[in-house]
Amino acid sequence: MKVALHTKVRADRIEEYEAAHREVPEELTTAIRAAGVSSWTIWRSGTDLFHVLEVEDYQAMIAELGKLPVNIAWQARMAALLDVAHDYSEQVAEASLPVAWEL
Repeated sequence: MKVALHTKVRADRIEEYEAAHREVPEELTTAIRAAGVSSWTIWRSGTDLFHVLEVEDYQAMIAELGKLPVNIAWQARMAALLDVAHDYSEQVAEASLPVAWEL
């Protein structure tokens, strides 16, 4: 399944956010893949962040990652950088951006 998400980075933390994503812990990327994610891309336009991920089961992935110390630490780090963080407890239908058009 493809899931699209929108978050916002704090204007004064953009460089720190981008630096963090140049050094995502290998333990975390391995855990994300093991949780069923085949791809995850984040684009930034100003402070808006647009995420598109391909995942087998979004809710299962969130549940799996939610109990891992490496992800808990990463989420705490991201919370300090974001104005609007995605609420990972939401249902996929509520969390994913609706498709307006596709070619």
